[in-house]
Amino acid sequence: MPNVDPLPREELPQYEELFERYDRIRGFLPNSILTMGRRPNIADAFMQLNQAILYEGTVPEDLKMMISLLSSAMTGCKYCQSHMTNLSTVYGVSDEKIRALWEYETSDLFTPAERAALKIAHHGSLVPNAATEADFTEAKKYWTDAELVEIVASLALFGYLNRWNDTMATTLEGRPAEVADRVIGSIGWDAGKHGE
Repeated sequence: MPNVDPLPREELPQYEELFERYDRIRGFLPNSILTMGRRPNIADAFMQLNQAILYEGTVPEDLKMMISLLSSAMTGCKYCQSHMTNLSTVYGVSDEKIRALWEYETSDLFTPAERAALKIAHHGSLVPNAATEADFTEAKKYWTDAELVEIVASLALFGYLNRWNDTMATTLEGRPAEVADRVIGSIGWDAGKHGE
């Protein structure tokens, strides 16, 4: 049960065009957005930031989804893990590659450029932060400084979302729960408080 109920979609008509985009890309409207809608300035700012980080720039969207998934896995947010498993599949990441995400450093499914970006996501999601100069030196072989900003922004966005959804106990929607159960359920998926 959520700590704060999401608003009904109908109470946020000013966002209907954006909500239709969520429906089209994800296949559903996130409860997290409907909860943020109780403070429209927060919902506005979040949706703009989410757009700028995940859907603009030159880092491939599929990699941004994997960065966000790895960051969410590091912090243990099941809500965000399920959402990012869903979005990873939407952006063409194979189920096999999603399941191998913890083996990004050794799996042949990942390119050296992906490994370097995922290492920053992995180390940058730890508390205390463990990202090192060596991580960035390796990543700079493949990514520009502007792209490194996108990579770090992707993991940082999920620092916010992981804390938001775990603290709010946001109710997990059906579609991401089903995709996560299908794709990562065999490696220990547990919907936890978000499955209620």
